Amino acid sequence: MDLHYLTVILLGIVEGLTEFLPVSSTGHLILASELLGYDSATWAMFNVVIQLGAILAVVVLYWRTFWAVGMGLLRRETVSWRFLRNLLLAFMPAAIVGLALHDYVEMLLGAPKVVAWALIVGGVAILIIERMVKEQRFHGIADIPAIRALGVGLIQCISMIPGVSRSGATIMGALTLGVERRTAAEFSFFLAIPTMLGATTLELLKKGDQITSAAVGWDSIALGFIVAFFVALLVIKWFVGLVSKHGFTPFAWYRIVAGCAALIWLGMR
Repeated sequence: MDLHYLTVILLGIVEGLTEFLPVSSTGHLILASELLGYDSATWAMFNVVIQLGAILAVVVLYWRTFWAVGMGLLRRETVSWRFLRNLLLAFMPAAIVGLALHDYVEMLLGAPKVVAWALIVGGVAILIIERMVKEQRFHGIADIPAIRALGVGLIQCISMIPGVSRSGATIMGALTLGVERRTAAEFSFFLAIPTMLGATTLELLKKGDQITSAAVGWDSIALGFIVAFFVALLVIKWFVGLVSKHGFTPFAWYRIVAGCAALIWLGMR
């Protein structure tokens, strides 16, 4: 197989595996660029756009939820309006901060050591939160109070530092604000839809001319999208079942080990 398309498939697998796990998909893609030796700047938009494949997996797996909410909105049901309200409130901070700090965030995308340290610090944070959080009062997305949904959105902004993990920040933030584990994970899945659509749209507006470059043409993006979609389908089902029974501690230790390994490897280059 052509080395270029092998890279595309590997990145699609990495994206599908890590987008919804609290381990940072962006961080893993940055480290993958260092490991595989390709120009991460050239592939930056590819890495953003293929995330939509993983997002589509959420829509497919939870289509009944979205259908029920849509019908509920038409019937003016309170629970559906609260569901939509909470998603919008949680999305707003990232939209505002992302627009304001876009250039700075892009600069960090070229800093693999930042990713490594963020993986370690994030892993330690997960271990601490898992030990501290006891009370879980909210067992549905529509049950989350508006102020707490906004709080989850504010915490999500931390994930603009590569290696922090968007899903990790939102899930841990929701846990600290009293949301039970499964609901926290699903809230993170649903929140990914407007967040990643917004990030992709911004990237296309700023760098749309690069999409036809030889390195990352439509064929590469389509292949990466498809791979990320199918891998994410499997990961989401597995992840929800795992955290409902065992929590997030395994991912914390993975982050710490991966971050330490990355620092050692980067230091030896």
